[in-house]
Amino acid sequence: MISHVVAAKLKDRSPKNVESTRVLLESLRGKIPGLHHLDVGIDVGGSKLAYDIVLIAKFDDLDGLQVYREHPLHVPVVNKLMELAESVVVVDYRSD
Repeated sequence: MISHVVAAKLKDRSPKNVESTRVLLESLRGKIPGLHHLDVGIDVGGSKLAYDIVLIAKFDDLDGLQVYREHPLHVPVVNKLMELAESVVVVDYRSD
């Protein structure tokens, strides 16, 4: 299994903007073949080092991740996230 983790630090960290970003990311749930798991969370710890929002997605293999990356529903979500974020980090790793 491949886990895909995306964390974003938003330019506008207001609760309203963080929530609308969560809704944007959640909009991918159940709409892309091969996307078996999608979890979106908002930071509750408040650390100065923390990112505001995280997405964790799971795929059977790297091919499934590639389908997701190129999917016409995913691309505009990424583009919008990049507009909203001052910083984004991504980690893809093999998991059980």
